[in-house]
Amino acid sequence: MFAKMIYTDVNLALFATANVQTTLLNSTGNDLSPEMRTYYEDRLIDLAEPNLVHDQFGEKYPIPRHGGKTINFRKFSPLAKATTPLTEGVTPDGQKLDVDDIEGTVSQYGGYVTISDILELTAVDPMLERATRQLGSQAGRTLDTITREVVTAGTNVMYAPKADGTEILTRATVDKTSLLTVPLIFKAVAKLRSMNAVPIDDCYVAVVHPNVACDLMLSDDWIEVHKYATPENIYNGEIGKIGGVRFVQSTEAKIISGAGAVATTGGTDKISVYCTMVFAANAFGVTELSGGGLQHIVKQLGSGGSSDPLNQRATTGWKATKTAVRLVEEYMVRIEHASSTSLMAASN
Repeated sequence: MFAKMIYTDVNLALFATANVQTTLLNSTGNDLSPEMRTYYEDRLIDLAEPNLVHDQFGEKYPIPRHGGKTINFRKFSPLAKATTPLTEGVTPDGQKLDVDDIEGTVSQYGGYVTISDILELTAVDPMLERATRQLGSQAGRTLDTITREVVTAGTNVMYAPKADGTEILTRATVDKTSLLTVPLIFKAVAKLRSMNAVPIDDCYVAVVHPNVACDLMLSDDWIEVHKYATPENIYNGEIGKIGGVRFVQSTEAKIISGAGAVATTGGTDKISVYCTMVFAANAFGVTELSGGGLQHIVKQLGSGGSSDPLNQRATTGWKATKTAVRLVEEYMVRIEHASSTSLMAASN
């Protein structure tokens, strides 16, 4: 009997001295709560970046701390040709550099989801992880749209002609036969080249909607991504190239609902107008996320202080500072046209 009591006491002592590390530890000197945030922060940023298709092609300008809200984008004017012959022994006048300072003011954007303790304990899905996934998508689409709205407001625009060759001069007269065609892509390329616009890497780049991409992919001249000589060097969302233009597909390519001509003779419903953007290098500038940036913020249960006295709520959210500016109008072309697969698409 005495031996049994000693055996029990020894085992209790062993269990009492164990330091069990859990995700709930947040005291000074034994704080593991940052481990929970790190995973979700990486996941949100990873999820946001695939949606930033437009930002891939802008000049990146980081936002330094204490740098104010105004970002300066700088554009150098080209030097004039030096066609005057030099005079022997005489030093000519030097050239003068000219820099245009284009300003953009950043704004802050963000969103969050609140999750109750009971929901987190009882839901079939891991709610914090699912919320992070949805917020990542929201962040990416939001920040990409901010850039898209700036670049699609440019002044360098082309309208797809009607199938019979009739020229289109306004958005309101784009009809259902005004489709994006290979000859139109060649014309956009010629327009960029005439302005000495430098390609991005080896080609110009276009952002195109899936409802429009199929109109080009049926061409015999279309080269799919997997047939590239170096298929590893592709852009996020890239699907192929044609006519010296590499195409990136995104559902975020701009659609303007009901902005075109009427869909049917005698009808009243107007078709949607699609905007395909073709970019050269240095066409526009954006704030760089890593400098400005996209932040994921997780508030665990118990972090709310007196505003959450029973530790019932946790939140996950994001915020970012962002702006975009068109630098050279001539280095981007907006092609407005219809789609053969979806005449009445909603605005996005």
